Amino acid sequence: MRVPGLDLLATFLEVYRTGSLSAAAERLGLSQPAVTGQLSRLEEQLGAQLFVRSRKGAEPTERAVALAAQAGLHVDGLRAALGSGSAEPAVRGLVRLGGATEVMTVRVLPALAPLVAQGLQVRATFGLAEELLAGLSAGSLDLVVSAVRPRQDAVVATPLVDEEFLLVGPTALAHTVDPVRLAADPVAALSHLPLVAYAEDLPIVRRYWRSEFGRRPPNVTSLVVPDLRAVLAAVTAGAGVSVLPRYLVAPALENGQVVQLHHPEAPPLNTLYLAVGRGAPHGPALAAVRDRVIEAAEEWGTL
Repeated sequence: MRVPGLDLLATFLEVYRTGSLSAAAERLGLSQPAVTGQLSRLEEQLGAQLFVRSRKGAEPTERAVALAAQAGLHVDGLRAALGSGSAEPAVRGLVRLGGATEVMTVRVLPALAPLVAQGLQVRATFGLAEELLAGLSAGSLDLVVSAVRPRQDAVVATPLVDEEFLLVGPTALAHTVDPVRLAADPVAALSHLPLVAYAEDLPIVRRYWRSEFGRRPPNVTSLVVPDLRAVLAAVTAGAGVSVLPRYLVAPALENGQVVQLHHPEAPPLNTLYLAVGRGAPHGPALAAVRDRVIEAAEEWGTL
C-alpha cells in the first residue's frame, strides 16, 4: 500500500478533530473542495471510508479513529519540526482530565493532540460522572467532561455540547416490529426485543423510554457491558437493541449494520458539561485544555 503524504494526513486530522470539512478548511487555509479532494485521495489510498458525511458534519468511522490514534502525534511532530518560527508556542504542564470512556476516546482526547504535541501532559481517567466529579471536588482531577449537571458547591460547570440518542437494533430484529403497532403503542410493539445496556439499572435506555413513551421498558435485558462501544458491537452482532449516542452509531447506521427503530418528533438530548474546581488554581496548561475542548465542541455541533 502506498504511504499517504503528510499533507493528506494533516488534512485528515483537522477534519477528525473539528468534525467538519468546512471548519478544517478554514483552519488549514484551504477551500472546502480542496479538503474534500484530499480526503477522497486518502480514502482511495487506504481503501477505506474515513468519514460519514451529513448536514451535521463528518462522523469518523472506526478506521478513522484507529488512524488518528496511530498517526496523530507523529504527524503533529513532523509538522512542528518542518514548520516555521511562527509555530504556536509550547504548552507545558500536566492536566488530569476525567470523562466517560466513549466521548473521551472519540472526541475529547483527539482534540487535545495538538497541545500534547506542543509539550502538554495529560492524564486521562475514565469513569461515571458522579465519581469523576467527586474526584474533581477532592482535588484529584483538574477538569471533568460530565454527563450530568454537577451539583457540588465546589464545582463550576459550563454547558459544553448536546448528545443526541437513538434507539437502534440489527435489521433482523427490526423486521419483527409491526410499524402500525409501533405508532399506536410503542412500548408493546417493542416489548419483545431484548435490551443491551450500559449498566444494570439501564440509565440511558430507561431515560429514553421515560422521555419518549412515559414509562420504564418492560423488556428483558440480555446483556450488560460498561462500554457503549461494546454495546454497539453487541447490537450489531444481533444480541438485542439499545439506545446510543449518534456520534457512536452513525457509521453503523450508514453502513446498514443497524437501523433506527423509533423516530421521535424531537430528538432526545443530554447535555455534557465541562467542570472545574471552584477556587482551584488554573494555570496556563489547564486554561489551554479548557479552551481547546470548548473550541472543539463548537465545531462538533450536536454529538
